[in-house]
Amino acid sequence: MGKRLLAGLLVVVGLAAAGIWTYQRYEATRPKTIFPGEATTVVAPPEPEPVGGGPGSRPEADSPAGIKGASGVVVGFQPRTGETLDFSANVPKLNSTVANLRVKVGERRNIAGKDAWHLQAFAHTENPYRMVFELDDEFDSYSEISNLASLKYEMHLNERGQKVDTVERLTASSREPAPANEVAARVMPGTRDPIGMLMYLRGVDWGATREVKSPVFDGHKLYDVRAVLAGKSENVTVAAGKYTTTKIEIHVMDNGVEMKDAHFLLYLADGTERLPVLMEAVLPVATARVELVKAR
Repeated sequence: MGKRLLAGLLVVVGLAAAGIWTYQRYEATRPKTIFPGEATTVVAPPEPEPVGGGPGSRPEADSPAGIKGASGVVVGFQPRTGETLDFSANVPKLNSTVANLRVKVGERRNIAGKDAWHLQAFAHTENPYRMVFELDDEFDSYSEISNLASLKYEMHLNERGQKVDTVERLTASSREPAPANEVAARVMPGTRDPIGMLMYLRGVDWGATREVKSPVFDGHKLYDVRAVLAGKSENVTVAAGKYTTTKIEIHVMDNGVEMKDAHFLLYLADGTERLPVLMEAVLPVATARVELVKAR
C-alpha cells in the first residue's frame, strides 16, 4: 500500500479525475516495459450490483437516459483551449507544500479520425521532499471532443531517476492494431483516462444530476468510477481565492468491489468555468489536499 504514497498525494486531480488519481498512483504496480506494437487486454470490471430491482435490472437513474452526461455528450461545458490550472499538494500535518501539479488544455488533435482534446498534467515534488521521493511526471490525454472518452493515453514517468514512457491507444475492438511505437489497450466503450474524467466531471449538469458512472483506465488497470453529488453551495477557501462550490464524492470500484481505504472529494466552483478548486483524499496514513493556486 505504501510504495507510492507521495506520488499519490500529487495526483489527486484525477482519476480523475480528482480522487481516483491519488488511489491509482498510491496502488500502482511497478512500471512495466512496453514494446512497440505490443497488444494489451484490459479486462472490464463487472458492473456493481444495482440497488433495488431484480437480478439484471438497472435503476432508471443509472442509465444514460436517467443521468445527463452519464456516457454521452458533455452538458453545458467544454474545456477552454489554453486553460492552465496550477495546484499545490500538501498534507496538513506537514504544514508545507509536498508537490505542485499543473493541468493544461492544449490544442485539438485528430486521433484515429476523431476530433480530440490534447489534455496534459504535470506533477513535481518540492524540496525538501524531493530528497525522499523525487518525482517529475507528465501525463498526456487525447480525449474525444463529444464525450471526453479516451482515445490515447501517455505516461512519461521520471521517479527517483527511473524513466518509463508508455503510449497506449485505447480501443474497444480487438481488431484494431496499435500504431508503431504504441500499445493497444482494449477497454470498454466510453472509457476515460484520469485527465479526461476530471474534465468530464466539470461538464456534468450537477443541478439536474445526482450520480454518474464511467470506466476509467489509469494506464495500468481499468476501474469503475461513481461520482455522486454530495453538497451544493459549499464555501471553500484556497490559495486562488474564495469560491462557492458543488461537492462531489468519488467512489472507485475494483472488480466490482468498492475500495474502502481511501475517500475522495472534488469541489467544483459554481459558474461557467466550473473550476476544480479543491480535491481531497483521506488515506490510511494521511490526508492529502490539492488546492487551486492559479487559473489562467
